[in-house]
Amino acid sequence: MLWTIISILLGLWVLGLIFDIAGGIIHVLLIIAAIIFVVNLIRGRSSGAR
Repeated sequence: MLWTIISILLGLWVLGLIFDIAGGIIHVLLIIAAIIFVVNLIRGRSSGAR
């Protein structure tokens, strides 16, 4: 699920860069997706070490 969201946001971000569509909104969504991804990686590693 998380990978799907990240893929969609990356695709929209690239389209926004190419066609200059809603640049600010897409960049904010991409940053939010990156933060969620990093938090998920940290939680996954910490719970896997137990």
